[in-house]
Amino acid sequence: MDASPRRWRRVQSRAVPSIAGVSDVPTPDEPPVDPAAFWEGRYRERPQIWSGNVNAALADVVAALPVGRALDLGCGEGGDAVWLAERGWQVTAVDISATALERGAAEAERRGLRDRVVWARRDLSADGVPEGPFELVAATFLHSPVALAREEILRHAAEVVAPGGHLVVIGHAEPPPWAPPQFRQRRLPSATETLEALQLAPDAWEVLCVEHRTRAVTDPDGQPAELIDAIVVVRRG
Repeated sequence: MDASPRRWRRVQSRAVPSIAGVSDVPTPDEPPVDPAAFWEGRYRERPQIWSGNVNAALADVVAALPVGRALDLGCGEGGDAVWLAERGWQVTAVDISATALERGAAEAERRGLRDRVVWARRDLSADGVPEGPFELVAATFLHSPVALAREEILRHAAEVVAPGGHLVVIGHAEPPPWAPPQFRQRRLPSATETLEALQLAPDAWEVLCVEHRTRAVTDPDGQPAELIDAIVVVRRG
């Protein structure tokens, strides 16, 4: 069953204010940082970094799909992967951080899902995307303040989507208002730019959703705030 066109709109993304630097890589005056070391350090800062909840936009897409094989790129602590596994998906969850994967595996074990998720440590920029095919490939907030070949990774991700399968890319359209100054100065790709960067053959893919969506959150100081997400959903013919 395809994602319902009544639920997903093909729309032009709202323009995002232009900020210098259209990538997640460090600016030229910044020294290179090893991505694996950076993310290991990030996850070891606290016992838990993310909420553990599934991304709401991803949940909306998956609700309309039959279960199958799923690939979660940049899975972090596994909130999306565990949620998919609970709904019958056989999931391959990939991240560069061993600590993040250990936390995801522990949560899957706690919920009795050990056999439904394969946790794979992988530097997607250097090692590429796991071989498919997958009925669902999801990349949720696949951004990094250190070097990340995001566009190349996403193009390779499209290649492992099975016929009739879906690619879901959910990213930040704008930096969070509380982000450090060096991050706020970087321009993040819009939904339209993300779709264009995938370089999909029009006769082989159906575009189901290209939109920006605002969601209410609580900032690190406990104050209400809003984030803007860029959402792309495509179906392989």
